[in-house]
Amino acid sequence: MSDYLQDEENFTSQKFDWLVWKKIFMFMKPLKKTAILGLLAVMVLAITDIIYPYISAFAIDDIIRPNIDSTVVDFSKLPLLITYFVIFMIVQATMVYLFIIYAGRIQNELAFSIREKAFNHLQELPFSYYDRTRVGWIMARMTSDSRNLSEVLSWGLIDLVWGVFLMVFLTIFMFIINWQLAIVILAVVPILTAVSIFFRKYILKAYRSIRKVNSKITGAFNEDITGAVTTKTLVLEEQNYHEFDILTSDMRKQSIRAHLIQAVFFPTMLFIIFIGMALVYNVGGNMVITGAISVGTLYLFTNYVWQFFDPVNNIANFYARFQQAQASAERIVSLIETEPDIVDKEEVIAKYGTIFEYKRENFEPLIGKVEFKNVSFKYNVGETVLTDFNLKVKAGQSVALVGHTGAGKTTIVNLISRFYEPTAGEILVDDVDYRERSIGWLHSNLGYVLQTPHLFSGSVMENIRYGNLKATDEEVIEAAKAVEAHSFIMKFEDGYNTECGEGGSRLSVGQKQLVSFARAILADPKILILDEATSSVDTETEQLIQTAINKLLKGRTSFIVAHRLSTIVHSDLILVLDGGQIIESGTHRELIKKKEAYYKLYTNQYSEEMLELSKR
Repeated sequence: MSDYLQDEENFTSQKFDWLVWKKIFMFMKPLKKTAILGLLAVMVLAITDIIYPYISAFAIDDIIRPNIDSTVVDFSKLPLLITYFVIFMIVQATMVYLFIIYAGRIQNELAFSIREKAFNHLQELPFSYYDRTRVGWIMARMTSDSRNLSEVLSWGLIDLVWGVFLMVFLTIFMFIINWQLAIVILAVVPILTAVSIFFRKYILKAYRSIRKVNSKITGAFNEDITGAVTTKTLVLEEQNYHEFDILTSDMRKQSIRAHLIQAVFFPTMLFIIFIGMALVYNVGGNMVITGAISVGTLYLFTNYVWQFFDPVNNIANFYARFQQAQASAERIVSLIETEPDIVDKEEVIAKYGTIFEYKRENFEPLIGKVEFKNVSFKYNVGETVLTDFNLKVKAGQSVALVGHTGAGKTTIVNLISRFYEPTAGEILVDDVDYRERSIGWLHSNLGYVLQTPHLFSGSVMENIRYGNLKATDEEVIEAAKAVEAHSFIMKFEDGYNTECGEGGSRLSVGQKQLVSFARAILADPKILILDEATSSVDTETEQLIQTAINKLLKGRTSFIVAHRLSTIVHSDLILVLDGGQIIESGTHRELIKKKEAYYKLYTNQYSEEMLELSKR
C-alpha cells in the first residue's frame, strides 16, 4: 500500500471520520466503568465550581452587609459559612482526586491496549511490509500517536465533559437566580466561543507547521551525526551547516508566528470578558440600586462571567486537539488494519494454531527435504527475480548459493524461510506445499544467521538463549563452545553475564556473528540458513568457526549464501546463479574441473585474497 510511504503531514484530516473513531473507541470498551466513574466525578466537580461563588455571595449578603449597616456585630452565621467551606473543600478535593485517578487509568490502559494491539500485529506482518514502510513511521505510531490518542480520550475528553457540564449548570443556575443578568452573560458566550475556535484553528495550523519543520531538523540532525565520517572525508561541513541553518531559521520563524497568535489570543479573550463584566456591572449595578438584587448576587454573576472563560477555552482546545488526534487515529488504524501478505489459511490455523498460540502437539516432524516447483517471484517494487525456478534438495544436504549481487541468492533463502511466498509455483517441504502447514511450524524448525548480525539489549547468555528459551545455562555454554565463542566470552569481565549493549554495540562484528551463530545452533534447527554469515568475520575468526560449521551442518538441510567461496568447498551441492537461474551446479571439485563461471569466481577471489595477504 502506497500510503505507508507517505509523510506525517499527509495525515492531517480536517473532516471528522466517525468510522475511524468507532474503531478507536473499541479500545475504550474494557474501560467503560472507569470512564463512567470519571465522568460522574467531573459532573460533581462542575457543580462544586458553581457552588463556590455562591458561598462567597452568602458571606457578603448574610454576614458582611448586615454587620456594615448594624451597630451590633453578629457572627452567628459564621460557623455555618465555615461548615459550607469545609464541606466544599472535602467534596471538591475528593472529586479532583477521583477524576485524576480515573483519567490517568484511562490514559495508561488505553495507550497500553493500542500499543499491544499494534505491536502484536507487527509480529504478524511479513518482511514485505518492512520493505515498504519506514521504521520512523512505525515508531511514531507506537509512541507519539498512541500517546496523543490516549491523552485526548482521557484528559481531553474529561476536560470537554467538565466544560460542557459547567456551562449547562451555570446557565441553569443563573436563570434560576436572575434571568436578566443570565441573558447579559450568555450574550457574550457566543462571541467568546467564535473567537476561541477561530484562534485555535490558526494556533493548531501554526504548531502543525512547527512539527513538520522539527521532523526535518531531527532527520537532518540524525543524518549528519551518523554520516559524520563521510561529511569530513568529503568536506561537506559548510554545506551541511548551511542546510541546517535554513531549517532552524524556518523553525524560529514558525515558532515566533505561533507565539504571536497565542499572544493575541489571550488578551482578545480577556477583552471580551471585561466587556461582559462591564455589561453585568452596568445592568446589575442598577438592579442593586433599585433593590432588585443584592450585592452578593452581583458578585456571584461577575464570578460566573470569569467561569465561562475556562470551559469555552477547554472546549475550543479539545476541538483543536481532536482535529490533530484525527490524524493519529487514522495512522493507528491504518497500521492495525494492514493485511499481512503472508497468512495461514483458516484450516491451517485450526490445526496448527497461530504464531502466538502454537498447537505443537499437531506439528509433524520436519525431515528437511526442500523442493522448488516452477517458482516465480517478484518483489512489490522491482523486476521479477525468479522465473520458473526448479530445485530439489535432499534432507541433510548442504547447498551453497553463489553469484553476483542481484542473482537471487537471498531471495531463494527468504522464500525457503517463508518470509515471502512465491507469486507462482510451489515450494514443498517434505513433499508438502509449505502453505498447507503453518508459518510457526516452519519457523520453529528453522535456524537463520544473517549477514549483519543483530543482538538485543541484554547479556550474552540471554542473547544466545533466544534460540531456545527453555535452554539451561549449560546448554547455552555448549552452543557457544561449538562455534568457538566460549573463549572470547570468558575473557569478558562478567563472562556470559556481560551486557551486549544496544544492538550488540559492546561486541565486535565478529563476536556478534559468533553469538548469533551460537543462538541459531541452540535452536537445533532442521533447516539451517547462513546468509553470508562469515562475510563480516575476519580471516582468523572465520578459521575458528569453519570447522564448527562443517561439523554442525551434518544431519541438517542447510543453505549457505556464500560471499567467501573458501567456506563452501565442502558443500554437497554448489549452485551458481545468474538472473534468478541456475547456470552451474555441482560439487566444488566438479565445478573447478569445468573451468566456467564458478572457476572464474573462485580463482579471482583466491587471487585477491593472496594479494591481500602478501601486502600484510
